[in-house]
Amino acid sequence: MKKFMDENFLLQTETAQKLYHGHAAEMPIYDYHCHLPPHEIAGDKQYENIAECWLGGDHYKWRAMRTNGVPEKYCTGDAGWRDKFQKWAETMPHCLRNPLYHWTHLELKGYFGIDKVLGPDTADEIYDECTAKLQTPEFSARNLMRKMNVKLVCTTDDPVDSLEYHKAVAADGFEVKVLPTLRPDKAANLINPAAYISYIESLSAVSETEIRGFESLVEAMDKRHAYFHSVGCRLSDHGIAFIPAASASSKELDTIFDSVMSGQTVTPEDADKFLSAFLYEMGKLNHSRGWVQQFHVGVFRNNNSRLFKSLGPDTGFDSIADYRQGPGMIRLFDQLDSTNQLAKTIIYNINPSDNELFATLIGNYQDGSCPGKMQFGSGWWFLDQKDGMEKQMNALSLLGLLSRFVGMLTDSRSFLSYPRHEYFRRILCNLLGNDVENGEIPADMELLGQMVENICFNNAAAYFGVEL
Repeated sequence: MKKFMDENFLLQTETAQKLYHGHAAEMPIYDYHCHLPPHEIAGDKQYENIAECWLGGDHYKWRAMRTNGVPEKYCTGDAGWRDKFQKWAETMPHCLRNPLYHWTHLELKGYFGIDKVLGPDTADEIYDECTAKLQTPEFSARNLMRKMNVKLVCTTDDPVDSLEYHKAVAADGFEVKVLPTLRPDKAANLINPAAYISYIESLSAVSETEIRGFESLVEAMDKRHAYFHSVGCRLSDHGIAFIPAASASSKELDTIFDSVMSGQTVTPEDADKFLSAFLYEMGKLNHSRGWVQQFHVGVFRNNNSRLFKSLGPDTGFDSIADYRQGPGMIRLFDQLDSTNQLAKTIIYNINPSDNELFATLIGNYQDGSCPGKMQFGSGWWFLDQKDGMEKQMNALSLLGLLSRFVGMLTDSRSFLSYPRHEYFRRILCNLLGNDVENGEIPADMELLGQMVENICFNNAAAYFGVEL
């Protein structure tokens, strides 16, 4: 019987162990998609305690705690940090076989050197030890990134953001590159007219553009796109339910825009037409400046209306969706490709039934201009766990080229999430190790070692083209 999470955790074969320890473990981290708060990096935030880090905004943990019968005051409510941590520790033994169990203990070991299993009996001891360390300069936000050998992070930022904190980080010489990612979802989200009107007013002001219709909206977005580019941005990202397969004339788009700006609620069909046209125009902008575009699709959001009203979004009430993803995605990519304006693209699914769809869809638009121009992104959200990652990599291996994969990201708001890269790397090495042991691929450690290093870091560094 193996020891729990020893040095060969998840590494079932000797080959896997050699690949991980000899190649994957020491590779730097290229975190090309995350939600870290830029102001906390700029200010080199010092956390007061471990509960603030772990429970301050982690809806993964809140979902588990609620499932375990923990009252809301210990999740998002006004209970004290130590009390919240105690409730999380009481939940931990019930998380066996949930990735939260592994992530929690990887973080305890990787950052704090703690090998103890978290539970109600060890909660106080672990809380005190972690909190004492977090209150020292060695555990500031920036030093947590240094500790994990992070070379670059790309945050997620709205077009109206000033990017002042990215500029500040660049100006003070922090060796980890912190770049923005343009996420323009609000500019095409017509569902709430009052919110949209307010947003357009902000976008109009910051872009110094009078937005009167669809064409001037694109003009404003072009100006913000150029501004983001000047601050080092080389990625966009869209977090949407699906890419609509809809078309509309310029006149229709202006009519839809005018309706929303007058406070009217538009039909879902008109909202889809507007979003479809917007994504096309954004795609052309991304290509014109040599950016990579990302699409995170497939979520049913805010499903609990009662708690959404009291707690707001991103609080743990979302689920995998079963939208039909193919038609709109194919229409958009083909439309852009037909005029040679399809940028490098990463698509992320959240429904595992779409794995083969996504893995084959990207092959339609590989054009030989660069290795892996079109990418099937790593297991996302509900799929960033062992089974989800294995299925994503197996689909990509069987239907594309795993060796050209740009690898893992954190997609996290927490500076303590970087062991997710270790988790991914161990799973990757185990997949390859099993293939070697089964005689399915050659035991060429030079070839395999280079492949592992590429997927862990080198492919992303080459793909995004940001000088480190």
